[in-house]
Amino acid sequence: MTILNNISLKEYNTFGVHVNAKRFVSIDSFYQLQELLKTEKDLFLLSGGSNMLLTKDIEQLVVYLNIKGISIDREDENYAYVTVNAGENWHEFVLWCIDQGYGGLENLSLIPGNVGTCPIQNIGAYGVEVKDVITQVEALRISDQKRVHFSNEACSFGYRNSIFKNEEKGKYIITSVSFRLTKNKHNLQTSYGAIETALQENKIQNPSIKDISNAVIAIRKSKLPDPKEIGNSGSFFKNPIVAKSIFEGLKNSHPNIPNYQVSEDQIKIPAGWLIEQAGFKGKRFGNTGVHSKQALVLVNYGEASGQEIYTLAKQIQEKILELFSINLEIEVNIL
Repeated sequence: MTILNNISLKEYNTFGVHVNAKRFVSIDSFYQLQELLKTEKDLFLLSGGSNMLLTKDIEQLVVYLNIKGISIDREDENYAYVTVNAGENWHEFVLWCIDQGYGGLENLSLIPGNVGTCPIQNIGAYGVEVKDVITQVEALRISDQKRVHFSNEACSFGYRNSIFKNEEKGKYIITSVSFRLTKNKHNLQTSYGAIETALQENKIQNPSIKDISNAVIAIRKSKLPDPKEIGNSGSFFKNPIVAKSIFEGLKNSHPNIPNYQVSEDQIKIPAGWLIEQAGFKGKRFGNTGVHSKQALVLVNYGEASGQEIYTLAKQIQEKILELFSINLEIEVNIL
């Protein structure tokens, strides 16, 4: 465990933004993390770097969580119970599950980032949220270096939300996540988004979890840019959820507005549609801009600073508020 000085974080965030870490250390084990916390308290945690926008140099000690490992804790006739360390790549873990025949995560294929960050924002896509299969989150408490386990209920999961983004923010470091995955009688989710269409185009009537994963991968690749080719952090904004009465008012002026019913009196509206209607889709602003295929994605065309990207995000928020009276919430962590 060696602490390095003045390290660029450009290769450690999917936006590809260059900021400088005054001090940097890569952690490969739970024990190393415990030892580090005995002398260091003011930390900046870095995992897959996929859900953040860095806008300034980091004065704190940057801790890169590189703890790897997947273990099958136990199995029964219907379920496999699996624990995954925080440093494992999320998409590679999903593919591993599919190879084992374990279901539950196939709709979350190709989401960037590492396993340790998945509970923080309760990642979700195509009708599935990770909270549906998480049984436990293990974390290291920074104040006393104790190992703490959070049950699913204790995580207080919500839409793109959890206890780790709110009252416990900055108090714990997630070191592993445990899942309950199906071995048979998989609860397949095919009706959300374009999955059903993709399956029909491939003449698949009785899809497997691999079929669904392949469909999701194809859909995401057709809409979302690869961070290795153009800097981005996936969906930059949350899909707003509004009261049914507000939605009905919007529908009067926008009859074709897409929507998904969340509850009896709440409607989800795709943020990408709102941004496209506001005229931002495909527009470039210097070194940053809005992706041409998916308006929900802000991109770095090369040398954009984090502040430039954040400025564009604020402009989009202001325009959506002006046009639709909707407060568009940023999903990405601004740092």
